[in-house]
Amino acid sequence: MLKVSVPLSQRVYELLSSMRFAVSLLTLLGIASIIGTVLKQNEPYQNYIVKFGQFWFELFETLGLLDVYHSAWFLVILLFLVISTTLCVIRNSPVMLKEWKTYKEHVTEKSLRLFSHQASLAVNQPAAATQARLADFLSAERYMFKSRQQDNGDVLISAKLGTHQRLGYIFTHAAIVVICFGGLLDGNLPFKVQELSGIKKIETRDIPSRKVPEESRLGANNLSFRANMTLPEGERDNVAFVRVRDGYLVQELPFTVALRDFRIEHYPTGMPKSFESDITITDPELSKPIEATVRVNHPYIYKGIAIYQSDFQDGGSQLKFKLWDLSGSQDGFDVDGVVMQKGALGEGDHKMTVEFNEFRQFNILNLSIDGKGKPHNVGPNTTLKLRNASGQAREYINYMQPLQLDGRAYFVSGMRETVQEEFKYLRIPADDEMEITGFMALRQTLRNDQSIRQIASEIAKQMPGDNAPLKAQFEQSLQQLMQTFKRGGYSELSKIIESAVPEAQRDQAAQTYLKLLNTTAMQAYQMSRAQRHLPPAPQDQATAVFIQDSLNAMNDLFFYGTPYYFQLKDYTLKQASGFQLTRSPGQFWVYLGSVMLVLGIFAMFYIRERRVWILIKPVRQEVLLAMSSNRKNMDLDQDFARMQQQLTTLLQTGQAD
Repeated sequence: MLKVSVPLSQRVYELLSSMRFAVSLLTLLGIASIIGTVLKQNEPYQNYIVKFGQFWFELFETLGLLDVYHSAWFLVILLFLVISTTLCVIRNSPVMLKEWKTYKEHVTEKSLRLFSHQASLAVNQPAAATQARLADFLSAERYMFKSRQQDNGDVLISAKLGTHQRLGYIFTHAAIVVICFGGLLDGNLPFKVQELSGIKKIETRDIPSRKVPEESRLGANNLSFRANMTLPEGERDNVAFVRVRDGYLVQELPFTVALRDFRIEHYPTGMPKSFESDITITDPELSKPIEATVRVNHPYIYKGIAIYQSDFQDGGSQLKFKLWDLSGSQDGFDVDGVVMQKGALGEGDHKMTVEFNEFRQFNILNLSIDGKGKPHNVGPNTTLKLRNASGQAREYINYMQPLQLDGRAYFVSGMRETVQEEFKYLRIPADDEMEITGFMALRQTLRNDQSIRQIASEIAKQMPGDNAPLKAQFEQSLQQLMQTFKRGGYSELSKIIESAVPEAQRDQAAQTYLKLLNTTAMQAYQMSRAQRHLPPAPQDQATAVFIQDSLNAMNDLFFYGTPYYFQLKDYTLKQASGFQLTRSPGQFWVYLGSVMLVLGIFAMFYIRERRVWILIKPVRQEVLLAMSSNRKNMDLDQDFARMQQQLTTLLQTGQAD
């Protein structure tokens, strides 16, 4: 048997233009789209590490799953799908168009009698009249038809209806090409090529935009991009940032955007209701600046770049703190800070850098014990980092107003050492004037050696009896108790008990020590109030709870990680608006392709192609009716039966039912 060698180019063409290959590519794109939908895309890498761990992060990053729609393999699949579908259209469209145009008027009588839907109808009128009546009938039924006189005197009428269904194939496949072409335009393919060739590189350093080198900048004529810009009120910029994997690119803009004003409305709970930005666009090509308002889902488009309102954040609010030095004995002092700026505390080896990272004017929390209460606004808070001389940092979140927890008011501060951890919260009880001063004064008194001696002496004097040596011993024990708590809180007391008290008596000893500690703390609280020229606190349950909460907070301060407590006292709000700027030339093509896809699918599924052949045989006084369709179903049976009945009546009476 002779083998015919098929050229490689022909085999490649057959593969690329085959429907099976195109469907395989579509399947791969479908899987990729599912991954891109389930896995949140283009997030900072640290977020993925925290959520999935180092192993899965590295695997996802290697496979390009963290930015599926801009990955090289996704664009390659898209490119091959465009090529494959285009070849399919080129290969099959001529056949489809030929089938669409032809009436198939050369079919033979023998073939018609082999149709599953065919019938012989009797006629007793002249052929010309029969042909005229049949033509009128087909026209009324909206059939397009062509008549042909055969050599034997028979007349064949070939009719068709719904052949536009074949255009559905062309529209559907062309739509895929158009949509994929739009995807390639918006996939920033030129940057991929430049990155692979080494012309462009991703910037990973945290440096000002003006210092970003040219190799990490995209020109104002960049074909497509999706970038972000954050503008504080009263400021302007002409660059945006494109997040790419673990870094970014600076996207230059052909105009400058300035934020005149940012407005936000809140629900009664404090949740954001709506927000918008008043912007000014300046361009050398403009005779005067353009003023516009950008709202959520209502972008402003200039020079093909859509400016969307995406989010908002702090733009450098000025913060006023009372700083409490927990390692010293002095009162709090005023300190100013600005969000997104840094400051310094201490000197030498004890020097610390404070980074004011964030300020939030509204915080919606549910503080009910059982979690069934309604979330409400608990007021402002600020987030800051304290970094020591070795570079180690702890993050703190401090609330400005006391929070109602378990029916009592506390100043709350959260601390964590890494972003992977949850915040651990310190509760400092508010005094009867809803201030932190009462606690700080009490703590200062309990840490002062002279006050400790005075407190111990006052309590010892209150002992009944005249046993001076016993009172002196009790006074000494109280001083040691307060000094122990001063050094290390409850943990230090526990060590003393474990080393000096038999195990069977430790619980009783602990209860005694805690009772004595509360007594000394009560005396210290009264002393601190007297020093501030305040009347004595009432000896009631509320004061006892305040004392106990204060001792608990003093103990927790040993684990707070810093000798400073920043109490937010006042602020001057300055907000920043977050914009997303997109240039999407492929958007038009995607929309066009979507319309074509809808039309194509409609044509393929909802337009039924029907072909009818009516052979008029004058000699035998017979009319042969045959019908076919691209889909053989119950509808075809019903259509044929209806037409057979109508033509029978028409040929006998001259009028169709």
